Amino acid sequence: MKESATLKEKNVDNGNEIVQADEAYKAAYRLETNATSTSEYSEQQCELKKGLSNRHVQLIAFGGCIGTGLFIGTGITLRESGPVPLVLSFVIISTFVYPIMCSLAEMICFLPQQGAVADLVARYVDPSLSFATGWNYAYANAMIVPAEMTAAASIVRYWTDAVPVAVWMAIFLVLIVALNFTAVQYYGESEFWFSSIKIICIFVLLIVSVVIFFGGAPTHDRIGFRYWKNPGPFGHYIAEGATGRLADVWTALVRSTFSFILSPELIGLACVEAKDTRRNIEKASKRFAYRIIFFYVSSALMISVILASNDPKLVAALDSNAPGAASSPFVQGIANAGIPIMDHVVNVAVLTAAWSAGNSFLYASSRLVLAQSKQGNAPKFLGKINRFGTPYNAVAVCSVFGALSFLNVSNSTGRVFTWLTNVSTISGFIGWAMIGISYIRFRKAVHYNNLQSRLPYRSPLQPYSAYYAVIAVSIITITNGYRVFLKGQWNTSNFIAAYINLPIFFGLYLGHKLYYKTRWYIPLEQIDVITGLEEAEQESSMSNFVPPKTLWQKFIYWLL
Repeated sequence: MKESATLKEKNVDNGNEIVQADEAYKAAYRLETNATSTSEYSEQQCELKKGLSNRHVQLIAFGGCIGTGLFIGTGITLRESGPVPLVLSFVIISTFVYPIMCSLAEMICFLPQQGAVADLVARYVDPSLSFATGWNYAYANAMIVPAEMTAAASIVRYWTDAVPVAVWMAIFLVLIVALNFTAVQYYGESEFWFSSIKIICIFVLLIVSVVIFFGGAPTHDRIGFRYWKNPGPFGHYIAEGATGRLADVWTALVRSTFSFILSPELIGLACVEAKDTRRNIEKASKRFAYRIIFFYVSSALMISVILASNDPKLVAALDSNAPGAASSPFVQGIANAGIPIMDHVVNVAVLTAAWSAGNSFLYASSRLVLAQSKQGNAPKFLGKINRFGTPYNAVAVCSVFGALSFLNVSNSTGRVFTWLTNVSTISGFIGWAMIGISYIRFRKAVHYNNLQSRLPYRSPLQPYSAYYAVIAVSIITITNGYRVFLKGQWNTSNFIAAYINLPIFFGLYLGHKLYYKTRWYIPLEQIDVITGLEEAEQESSMSNFVPPKTLWQKFIYWLL
């Protein structure tokens, strides 16, 4: 307590108070003179039950990444851009998604009660930017729910057309809504098992792909890197020459990002409901690196060698919007090698991935709306939590967005739905930039208050990796719709989908700032990195973690 008091006195002596900001700053948080402190806010958040164990957090952190983008979306990228851009895109994306994950984990480990990204932005950067970030994230997560439900329903069509797509959409939607109304441990348990299925499937696919690569398939055809030579390493989908190769890489980069979008943030939302928060979040972030490299980059590499970018079956499936496994490059490559049944195995995995992702994003959107309500940026009724620790009103409101999946039943409205989901991807880009900016401010505040020694986890290569991530994400955000500016490629709908989120985000930001007349940013000396720190350290010291002893226990601990 003495150390905290000394640090606070230091800031007061500098003429800037940490505990009390100016009246405009308080108004931005909907605070009165007797403001609700961060500790009181944390107590309100504790109404959420800590029902997520270590294994839940680990699989939520990684399992959320594995969706239809990896199993099916890679086929579109392979066809348009070619094998080399496909692999390069996953490598490049990993280099800035990992710093984003680590930056988020370091902030959360320091003060675990700050979970949602908007909370971090409010504490370290600016309340108006937090307002825009919170609604940006809530919208993006809510919009992906109907996207995944649509994908899940179309996947079932691979087996049968007897049941209308709308019926499957309704069934899947009811299941995830019902699950999100239960206690959080049931959500965590379901994600653990569904993520396990996805991971096991990827393992199997990678092993089978390696066998095909070396000629161990029934056809005994040693493929090697044949398809990198013919039809070639690049797709030249837009143009020939150096310009075409650059366009291939950039197109692959923009498309492949969807496989990662909004996934690192799941760990930030789960931290409030996780047991032994500091240890589990740190562990999840460290394991995130090798899991991304192994599963994503390895999958992209295997896809690029077992299937040609101009494969007739893949092209026909993509052109006809074939459901489920029919559009998966894994399935087509394995089928060409003469291995039966694998299409059904992959279809089960893709169905699991789609349903699981929808479940995760409904969970995320409800917690984001809850956080907005707690900050005073949404109606109070959305902040109510029942005795099971479920923000039932927030879940109910976010579930309504799931009904948008029925837009895809009609071809005429399906285009609108695709347009909306594209916009949600750009929201994810903006959110990643906000994480990086928040970390840069957080790090400066920690150094200003000489708290480096109290950081329980330090992410690598900082602050340089955070600056790199912010710059990389900003460039992709600005150039994601580059194709419409090429000669003969203009499309008004695509242009709006690529860029409309930028004026909406900055409109929310400026509108909030002008209405509450807040400062442009929180001065460094006023950033509060003290309140709640001792409580977090005390909670961490009371951890009942028992280190693994046997070889099997150590293996499970390493794996999870």
